[in-house]
Amino acid sequence: MNYDEVSNVVQNDKCILQLGQYMFNKLKNKGNNYDDYIRQKMREVGRMVLVAQDVTPLKKVKEFFIPKNFLHVISAVKKAAGYDPETNTYQTPSLALKLGHSLKKISSIVESDAMMFGDDITAEYAKRYRAIHDSRWEEYISSGALNTLKEAKWNMPQVLPFTNDVKLLNFYMENQQHVSERMLRISPTPENYAALAKVTLALAITFNRRRAGEVSRMLLTAFRSRNKSVLHDDVAICLTPFERKMCECFARVEIRGKRGRMVPVLLKPSMVAAMELLAELRESCSVPSDNLFMFGRPEALSAYRGGECLQKYTKLCGAKHPEALTSTKLRKHIATMSQVLNLEENESDQLADFLGHDIRIHRQYYRLPQGTLQLARMSKVLLAMERGTVSQYKGMTLDDIEIDPEEKIPQSNEGESSDPSEDECTSSEMEHIMDTSTSSAPARAATPPIQEPAEKRSRRKWQSGEVRSVEKHLMKFIRTFTVPAKRDCMLCLQNEPETLKERTWTDVKNYVRNRITALKRQNT
Repeated sequence: MNYDEVSNVVQNDKCILQLGQYMFNKLKNKGNNYDDYIRQKMREVGRMVLVAQDVTPLKKVKEFFIPKNFLHVISAVKKAAGYDPETNTYQTPSLALKLGHSLKKISSIVESDAMMFGDDITAEYAKRYRAIHDSRWEEYISSGALNTLKEAKWNMPQVLPFTNDVKLLNFYMENQQHVSERMLRISPTPENYAALAKVTLALAITFNRRRAGEVSRMLLTAFRSRNKSVLHDDVAICLTPFERKMCECFARVEIRGKRGRMVPVLLKPSMVAAMELLAELRESCSVPSDNLFMFGRPEALSAYRGGECLQKYTKLCGAKHPEALTSTKLRKHIATMSQVLNLEENESDQLADFLGHDIRIHRQYYRLPQGTLQLARMSKVLLAMERGTVSQYKGMTLDDIEIDPEEKIPQSNEGESSDPSEDECTSSEMEHIMDTSTSSAPARAATPPIQEPAEKRSRRKWQSGEVRSVEKHLMKFIRTFTVPAKRDCMLCLQNEPETLKERTWTDVKNYVRNRITALKRQNT
């Protein structure tokens, strides 16, 4: 730690040191950044103790667990997290939540140590503190902190990577990898080694949409022990020729992911070549033999940070929105846009498993942007409610409903018939449809007819020339029981300007709709 008043508090408080010891014992075999995480947690508690010394009588963490001091603990946490009593919000709500978890864990450690050394009073105090914490912490801290976190996300634009930026980044990094690999082969120095290690690490992160820390902590033994066997003949039979070619092209390395689960990393041939070169020249580039990481630093036992490497190249590649090119946003991008592919449930499960997501979390959070969905779909329901036509869409899905917001629906007048059959086609036209639709397939239900205002509606019958013109361009919609969109009707009018000069696009759409309705009646 930096030597300051916080580190002085940490070094002189036994309970904070016990928390650090506990976390060290638990995390020491899980990667190279556990020391940063432990330091962060210990300093958080140290800052809280400094605040408590200013605003409360409490001086040591051990005093926090005396039950009568619980309200002093609440005051210290609120002060440390920047609580505003007027709005019930926090300047740093996440800190308030983190301190709650840390205090609960420290109380458990204090209780177990007190029990081992026969200090029944301290053990009982810690036990009582946890009981009070469980019942009252939400009331005093968690509720306001969680609300602050949620409200901070309202009306925030969802920033996802742009395709052109991703292409620019990949093109730039591949060029840098080629140059760095050539330089390392010519001159195996720590500087050239570092350049190739950083760009290869960033490429592996972006290609796999993997968490930056997971790829950074890839072990050298994991890379060297990757499966190099030839594809099994029985398995190859189940794959297409293209899929067999992909299996021959890519390499797969299994690494430790979040919560200890195994996650794969797929490597392109260029990445494999670069990583083999890094592994071969480690010793000559001053990487210690005790460094276990594939992307280990020269003269250190740690690995390069994937997030920092990726950030470096996003700034250099010329992307318009480099802030969107982070490992987290790239992961969200692939999980969100995968919905466009209309994946089956088992395929969606495979994608979630590859990304290292719990499938329930994947389905809950990685969806198309909620605001876009509400604009695109919920607006249909609201328009139908406003126009009083909800019942006419019975049995239809939101994808099937088509309502043009520019269409005007007239108010019904007494004595005026609303039967759309006035515009239906003649019996001879019905027979013509029956002859031309022998291969028709079931499709979406018909949407209700569109009417213009009473003063603009035309009641005259469709002439044979008009019918032929519409059939010429829109017969495929009639055959498939699909109501054409506005653009299709407008295109029909543009192609037949003379024949359909007395008709509007809504007339054309209503005509096709009525033909579909009549045909369905004949079929039933």
